[in-house]
Amino acid sequence: MEKTHIPEEAAYAFPPLPLEAWEPTKDTLHLYLQIAGKIRLQLMPRRNHWWNITLYVTSRGLGTGPIPYKFYTFELEFDFVEHQFHIRTSTGASESIVLQDGLSVSTFYMQVMKALEVLGIHVEILPKPYDNKSKIPFAQDHTHASYQPEQVNSYWRVLVTVDQALKEFSGRFYGKACPVHLYWHHLDLTMTRFSGKKVPVRPEASTVEKDAYSHEVISFGFWPGDDQVRFPAFYSYTFPSPEGLDKEPLQPAQALWVDSNGSPMAVLNYEEMRQLENPRQALLEFLESCYQAGAKRANWPIAELRVPPLDEL
Repeated sequence: MEKTHIPEEAAYAFPPLPLEAWEPTKDTLHLYLQIAGKIRLQLMPRRNHWWNITLYVTSRGLGTGPIPYKFYTFELEFDFVEHQFHIRTSTGASESIVLQDGLSVSTFYMQVMKALEVLGIHVEILPKPYDNKSKIPFAQDHTHASYQPEQVNSYWRVLVTVDQALKEFSGRFYGKACPVHLYWHHLDLTMTRFSGKKVPVRPEASTVEKDAYSHEVISFGFWPGDDQVRFPAFYSYTFPSPEGLDKEPLQPAQALWVDSNGSPMAVLNYEEMRQLENPRQALLEFLESCYQAGAKRANWPIAELRVPPLDEL
């Protein structure tokens, strides 16, 4: 059997991800992901806090997981190793689309909808971006057509590493926590912990906000940067934001509190983290320090919600 090359851990798991270098590809990929996410949104049974609409990190890229349809299921997956988009059904039928530079959002959208029709899957989505800097309807978007495979692969490798760390961190908590998943509207890979306490919802809040923030949360995530934050970073916030949150210490030393729409948000620059001796451990320390800060200031029962290591049982 031919031996598989295993790359060096640090270089593979934490590649450089400068926003400006891959922003055209990121913007195109973001819109591809919105198309897949909207298909899942349309067909999945509702779950609390919009957990039914998200995408998941896979061993090849990003996918929807099984989506129910009639008497079977299908799933969508972006393969960032061989750079293809797959639609697979539990009946064995499948269709694939090659992901390549020059593939416009318009062409991708048309090809996806045609492939679904070939498979007998009929779904209608609102065919325009959601909460995105692009306002061009998918079918008319010939502007976004950049797809650089190496850049997409680097982004996905970061997601794989962060997904693992967030899952490990999630397992340390007895309370309600969401799956580690990617919200395709802002490209956030997130995990949220809940105290179980319901909070008043602002009457003027949108439908999205009313369900997302119906309960007290401490949220953690990674995003690759955007128009406001010009670098990839990890973040955490507590909602509702308790008094004095930004007075609590953060780890590692590179982490800091910043203002986010009038409330403190903890931020750790990805590039600064990847330069540390043990970046994965630094990420776990960041997540834990953010949780301790929010839970302490919001009076969560920290000891009761802690999952002890097996050697402490």
